[in-house]
Amino acid sequence: MPTEPTTDVEGLWAVIPAGGAGTRLWPMSRSAVPKFLHDFTGNGRSLLQGTVDRLAPLVDDRMVVVTGAAHREAVVGQIGELPEDAVIAEPSPRDSMAAIGLAAAVIERADPEAVMGSFAADHVIADESAFAAAVRLAADAARDDWLVTLGITPTHASTAFGYIHLGPDLPGHEGAYRVAEFVEKPAADVAAGYLAAGTYRWNAGMFVVRPGVLLDLLEESHPGFAGALREIAADRSRLDEVWDQLPRIAIDHAVAEPAAAAGKVAVVPVSMGWDDIGDYNSLATLLATDGEAVTVLGDASAVRAVDSSGLVVPGSGRVVAVVGLDDVVVVDTPDALLVTTRARAQDVKQIVTALQEDGQGGLT
Repeated sequence: MPTEPTTDVEGLWAVIPAGGAGTRLWPMSRSAVPKFLHDFTGNGRSLLQGTVDRLAPLVDDRMVVVTGAAHREAVVGQIGELPEDAVIAEPSPRDSMAAIGLAAAVIERADPEAVMGSFAADHVIADESAFAAAVRLAADAARDDWLVTLGITPTHASTAFGYIHLGPDLPGHEGAYRVAEFVEKPAADVAAGYLAAGTYRWNAGMFVVRPGVLLDLLEESHPGFAGALREIAADRSRLDEVWDQLPRIAIDHAVAEPAAAAGKVAVVPVSMGWDDIGDYNSLATLLATDGEAVTVLGDASAVRAVDSSGLVVPGSGRVVAVVGLDDVVVVDTPDALLVTTRARAQDVKQIVTALQEDGQGGLT
């Protein structure tokens, strides 16, 4: 796909869901200071700030951030350049459909002709020009009342992501396709087949759509849900009263999958150096530098490595020494030390679960 200058897309609003605990990135990411509030790239900006930086040229200040009530103050502190009322605080976690749907209802009232794009607060995108071009194409298709998703060109046969099966070309929108189906995270052999076929893309959970179209699709599959969200948007004082009555469901299951089955979803394939930093193995790959066996996130002078490879994150003020270990992950914080391997990085969440079950939730 050709790239285009990163300029304001008329009528486009950005929705940024800022939620999730990032348990596979413990002990850096914790419930009090989750993944999106951290600088995992070493560039001095948190993942949330990086998301806002990436979207601002496309939407100016037309943004709505939805986060947990416990994180609202930190979010406002990090993105103080946005109006304070642009940050909506969820009283409790209800999964992505409620968060994105409420933002859609708010935008629908503010700008009935708008198109909105939902982009998670904790993703990294290397090629921002390619991202901008894909969003522009998706917005054009969304104006014709399609629910549009961005499909990431897979770089390997990952079992960690869901997939989007490309259907036929989308008439009138060169570079976009109908979605044949959404596929859950596959087994390794199935993922290898998807990669070889060339007609599957990773599902990054990015959606571009008219707010009214999204809410109407939601109402078709979950009667009353969209109406409740519109009630809250019309009277914010009712948020606490209505919120906990909403279904707890992801946008993929609530809207995208049934809409795809009904032939109402399109996809814009894009290769843009995307990563959701799902665990420390992913982070090590993202930060890897040619010629360095051990990647350090933080103060490199605090790390000593001999005949070793992997990722070290020093953060306690003490020196971390690694000798004779391959593909190791060491994360040192003032109150917790994690030592694992890149191959077992997905299992870190088991430690978080065990700590919570043992009454040590304060560490998580």
